[in-house]
Amino acid sequence: MAILSALLWTPALGALILVPVSGDRIGLIRILGNLITLSAFLLTCWLLMDFDAGNSAMQFGEFYPLNPKLGSAYALGVDGLSMPMLVLATLLTSIALLASYSITDGVKGYHICILLLEFGMLGVFMAQDWALFYIFWEVTLIPLFFLIGRWGGKRRHAASLNFVLYTMGGSVFMLLSLLAISQYDLEHQGSLMVSMGQAAQSMPVLEQVLVLLGFLLGFGVKMPIFPLHGWLPLAHVEAPSPVSILLSGILLKMGAYGLLRTVVMLPVAAKLIQPVLVFLALFGMIYGGLLAWRQRDLKAMVAYSSLSHMGVVLLGIAALNQTGFTGAILQMSAHGLIAGALFLLIGLLYERTHTRNIQDYSSLVQVMPRFAAFTTLTLLAAMGLPGSVGFIAELHTLIGGFQQWGGLMLFFSLGILISAAYAMRTIGLLFTGPVKPQMQRISDLKPVELMASGILVIGIVWFGLLPAPLIELSTATVGRMMAVIGERLP
Repeated sequence: MAILSALLWTPALGALILVPVSGDRIGLIRILGNLITLSAFLLTCWLLMDFDAGNSAMQFGEFYPLNPKLGSAYALGVDGLSMPMLVLATLLTSIALLASYSITDGVKGYHICILLLEFGMLGVFMAQDWALFYIFWEVTLIPLFFLIGRWGGKRRHAASLNFVLYTMGGSVFMLLSLLAISQYDLEHQGSLMVSMGQAAQSMPVLEQVLVLLGFLLGFGVKMPIFPLHGWLPLAHVEAPSPVSILLSGILLKMGAYGLLRTVVMLPVAAKLIQPVLVFLALFGMIYGGLLAWRQRDLKAMVAYSSLSHMGVVLLGIAALNQTGFTGAILQMSAHGLIAGALFLLIGLLYERTHTRNIQDYSSLVQVMPRFAAFTTLTLLAAMGLPGSVGFIAELHTLIGGFQQWGGLMLFFSLGILISAAYAMRTIGLLFTGPVKPQMQRISDLKPVELMASGILVIGIVWFGLLPAPLIELSTATVGRMMAVIGERLP
């Protein structure tokens, strides 16, 4: 049974189902949208139960040639790197739609765009053909442009244009790198991803470095890596909160996912530009943390903290060792849960108070105890507190980095200290002090909101206390990646 195709096309078919529904039937649109995203999530759970974590090969493979001369095919597959991303993508899309009841204008178009965005994201994580990967990568741009530009805040048009121009600029470099590899004789055995991986080895070293730099620019915009992060704060602040959940929780991971795949494909070039990667990672961590620390807007703070946390992912990738890679994959999952939960909770708070200025709040713990408990737990996880999934991910990355660079990890520790500073400051300003008069009658989380945020917070704590299943999911795949790098490095 073609379960990957069933999963991939569920949101696309869902969007088609919504097309003939009248835009006035808002209740029906919401029910259908939630049922479709829930179906995709349940399909992913089924996939996860059948997934053999001990097998490092691509599983559930589907292969249908599209262009035999080029070697491109409709090739889908899942391994220990893409499996956690698929679960995260379908889970966060379901939660984003549950949190979308504040969207009252253009509900039909909004739901169609969210479903098309999910279709593109799932395609990126399942594609085993670079041509197919690139198509899905570009597909995510269109719905996201409309989601920010149509349903965003006051500066939404600037934010959506900024995002698209940055991402398309990066995509050009990615396309040039793919074209550069395809100039070499491709042995059309299996998918284009496999044959291009083999062809990349026959390229001169200088060309390999240039190709990897092209990929770094393409994927670095999406991650984002300093200094390619210019679109990030504006897009996060202006996007509707449910879209921010997807933007930070999944779309940033697409860049990290692509970079991991290309580093394994071009390990000689990765080894040569390793000093550049580690500098960008450590600088991004500290720079993102300092910018988050000085923000008054809660959404801007989480946006800049994402820059810092994705620096941890880049550091894990740059280490080029097993522990570093494991740390990078864990941090991708951890940040998806933590950033998703923070944007969800901040969005729910904004709906009640219509302000995101941190200094407008105080002692919310007396008014919204459930909200306070969830937000505190998530902020503590963001700073890497033991017992949270953030700690497990950062510990692996720190050990991987220490094995490679030793004392240089002092800067990593500095980044963690800065993240602790802004997390503790936020907890202090939100939940301590006298209750302000305008904040005395705010309602606490409703049952649906409690369920949506509870799932993410339970995930953060559960995998922090019992990380083995999450680590084992990608262990065999990371082992295969290290074997490929070992073979290709001189």
